[in-house]
Amino acid sequence: MDEENISFHHKSKSIEDTKQCLKFRYVTAILGSMGMAIIYGLKVNISIALVSMVNHTALVKEAENTDLDHESSTIYHDQEVGPFAWSSKQQGAILSSYFVGYLITQLPGGRLAELYSAKYVFLVATLINAVGALLTPACSFLDYRAVIAIRAIQGLGGGFTFPALNVLVAAWSPPDERSTMSAISFSGTSLGTVISILTSGLLSSTVGWQSVFYIQGGLSLIWCILWLIFVTDTPKSNRFVDAEEKDFIAQSKPKTDGGSMVAPPIPWRSIISSPPFLALAFAHFCNNFGWYMLLIELPLFISSGLGVGMTTNTIISCVPFFANWIFSVGYSRLLDHAKSKGVINTTQARKLSVCVASLIPAACLLGICWSGSNIPAVVSLMMLAVMFYGSMFSGVFSNHSDLAPNFAGTLMAVTNMLATIPGILVPFLVGILTEGKTGLAPWHVVFYMTTGLLALEAVVFLLFGRGELQPWNNPKSRNISLNRK
Repeated sequence: MDEENISFHHKSKSIEDTKQCLKFRYVTAILGSMGMAIIYGLKVNISIALVSMVNHTALVKEAENTDLDHESSTIYHDQEVGPFAWSSKQQGAILSSYFVGYLITQLPGGRLAELYSAKYVFLVATLINAVGALLTPACSFLDYRAVIAIRAIQGLGGGFTFPALNVLVAAWSPPDERSTMSAISFSGTSLGTVISILTSGLLSSTVGWQSVFYIQGGLSLIWCILWLIFVTDTPKSNRFVDAEEKDFIAQSKPKTDGGSMVAPPIPWRSIISSPPFLALAFAHFCNNFGWYMLLIELPLFISSGLGVGMTTNTIISCVPFFANWIFSVGYSRLLDHAKSKGVINTTQARKLSVCVASLIPAACLLGICWSGSNIPAVVSLMMLAVMFYGSMFSGVFSNHSDLAPNFAGTLMAVTNMLATIPGILVPFLVGILTEGKTGLAPWHVVFYMTTGLLALEAVVFLLFGRGELQPWNNPKSRNISLNRK
């Protein structure tokens, strides 16, 4: 075990943790998880609601009769279909506009959280998304461009979330519990996706599409109140945390330069030349490539490639994410337990987690290719692939805080920007490879490519990934030591 992890381990043993059954740092993690569930729920709900919002009958008639008015904001008052005659291109613009804002605010969000308050950055991000959801019905009746604008604004808020929450995880988690804290916090993305898919479809079909945005947006505001009351940027400033827990968390942390409260400048040169960080950034990119393939394209493959019905496809789309959530929490707890007992160190834990989240899904994708049209086998392998992806929260998503907790937000912002590119690239690539082609062969090409990327991710991170605190986490201390030499 590396010296730093040994010292952390001894420090955590030298002072007792709180005797309370529920440690408040886990309350913070659970509230963070709920926040991520809200962000992701409000991110995907429009993709379900659009089915009820769009007048597909009118689109067919307009395509057949060029004399009809093609104004994009035409409203049809047929109760059996949606009110809006939005073309497929306009619907695509609505769905993709979120990512425009999402990319823009990654770096500002991370730095604002580090310099000022991760709590309030995350709160503002959620408020932006909640208010945006509440305004979506009104924008829809105004014009489809108004929906694009409100979705882009929601994306601006969404870009703050991962960096800000990573800063909070770094501040609240003892090193021996970082995997668990990260998994609980970030796995809310999986749970929020499932809940939103199920409730959005149910609300659209029973109450009406507008209720999707009003109910989900309104309930999100309740969480904002809880976040405002119970969460603080550090354990030290939280009135609900007892003295024992505060001391336990503080003693587990590496000492910062001189105890200065001023955030150090970002050491960009050291960051972009750091092999462990570059390995992390590459792993995050490849990780998300495979994740988006499973999240976006496999349901389409099962529907169009294998001919599975809508009801079964909905179940297949939801169940794996519940399994992912449960596995991620259980796996992270076992990993932290092994670390606390000295069985493995932080570097080994991160490498193991990255391998589980890459090699097992890669093997499942190979199995899908070799299973042909065997639907039970393909569905089972897809569920396993999504489930084992849960270890990514203990690997890629935890490693930023290992390398440099002082810059946890900035590091997450940089890697998450890169990892957002596959969200745009994967659908584009699949479209090129499968357009005008039938059968399973074009899909298998996509899956083989993804398998290769996931395998490469594992190799690169095994070679260059690290879990130790990097010297550039404290630039002033590093400069002083170099000057003394």
